[in-house]
Amino acid sequence: MNIQVVDLDLTDYKYCWELQQKIFNLRVGQKIPDVLLLTEHQHVYTLGKSTDEAHLLAGENELKSTGADVFHIDRGGDITYHGPGQLVGYPIIDLNNYYLDTHRYLRDLEEVIIRTLKDFGINGHREENYTGVWVGSDKIAAIGVKVSRWVTMHGFALNVNTDLPYFDRIIPCGIFHKGVTSMKQIIGNEVPLQNVINSISSRFSEVFGMHTIPVDNDIFISTINTLSNKKIECLQ
Repeated sequence: MNIQVVDLDLTDYKYCWELQQKIFNLRVGQKIPDVLLLTEHQHVYTLGKSTDEAHLLAGENELKSTGADVFHIDRGGDITYHGPGQLVGYPIIDLNNYYLDTHRYLRDLEEVIIRTLKDFGINGHREENYTGVWVGSDKIAAIGVKVSRWVTMHGFALNVNTDLPYFDRIIPCGIFHKGVTSMKQIIGNEVPLQNVINSISSRFSEVFGMHTIPVDNDIFISTINTLSNKKIECLQ
């Protein structure tokens, strides 16, 4: 199986969420192959379906005053933060072609991150009863997904050069007794994001048994918009 890998660079969260929805609909309709979107987001806090409002240590207006957007979204999980320096991955894949097991899918996403970290000399691990990847007692990657008709949305967020103080305004993923960290904090210097993208792509291919195909950003977006517009015309 092939998966198209698209590096979107820095994006606004709302734009990327809407793009995900278009890709999801096209994937459900078997109009496109599997896709892995990779991006950094402008500062944003996203609240999943199981978010406890008590996990916002600042009100939504105060969060917005920092220049961050706030979105209530349809993935699983609690509140988290995305921003520049953090690599976010959105795999939109049809699990009908692999396995019908959401739990296994989550573990495979964790394995992609663990193997990527190992490429940089960092020992990541799982924590029992939690989803995500950890280094010591600190979380370095959050994972939250949605699976509908066995097609996936949302995904993972790996702290590469992330501005960690943005996490101080929330209880990340609703976990009170553990901290957050980043590759930069562990290694002691800035990590080239492109190197991490290359590693993620390679490890994703390895774990899922897919052949990754890099796709030009502009061409990909144009194709998605054209196919989406055609679908809308057919419905009218």
